Amino acid sequence: MWNGIVPLFEKEYSILVPDLRGQGKSSKPPTGYHIDDMANDLYLLLEELEISKCHIVGSSMGAEVGLSLAATHPELVLSLVCEGALFNEFGEFGLFSGTEEEVELEKQNRSKQLAERILPIYPSKADYLTEIRESLEKDELWNDYFRTYFESYLEETDEGLFVSHYKNYVRTEYIQNYWDVRFEEYYKKISCPILFLPSEEESQNEKIMNSMKTFASFVKSYEIVHIKDSLHAFVWMQQPKVAGEVVKNFIKDLKEM
Repeated sequence: MWNGIVPLFEKEYSILVPDLRGQGKSSKPPTGYHIDDMANDLYLLLEELEISKCHIVGSSMGAEVGLSLAATHPELVLSLVCEGALFNEFGEFGLFSGTEEEVELEKQNRSKQLAERILPIYPSKADYLTEIRESLEKDELWNDYFRTYFESYLEETDEGLFVSHYKNYVRTEYIQNYWDVRFEEYYKKISCPILFLPSEEESQNEKIMNSMKTFASFVKSYEIVHIKDSLHAFVWMQQPKVAGEVVKNFIKDLKEM
């Protein structure tokens, strides 16, 4: 998903693009899918590579993990781009509003849905890409970046079939942990500047924007940039040059301060 972004930075920066725990070709242990677990993985990786300072660009779950890393190791993070971690799922800054009983019932219903989820299996990558392409072309989204991303999304089974690398047990534990995360507690520990990148849909959601602005109020320095027509998590493939330049300018302005 970062193939359109990396070329914009590689001449000026050293770039690290890791697969998170449970993702891609990284290990998929049976447990350990809290954002704090994954942030610690990255901390250990940076330590192993002797990287003492970095800028973090995080998308969706990556933004949450980056936020956790910046909160627990503020001395390490020079800046953070959050294309995600803009609101909680439940609680004061959550999308779902209700009593404790209603929240618990909602969690039970969602847990049931997670348990019933079945990963589709495809006879070939071509079958999968055809299905995805038809869906994305309707919204005029299909391009080489999306193709590369979705090609990398599959792994081959012992039987020669193809299925998502993102396993149900990984997804389930991450989501159930996410329900209880309170991002405000992380933002209160942040010392680096933050660039918030809400999508088009998020920018039009009053509840999301209010929670994001509250989170921003806990930070010493921040910017909020809205990229027109941007889609959550897809903007890096949808508009790589635009999104990449926004991030590049944000970091450049920090260096010139």
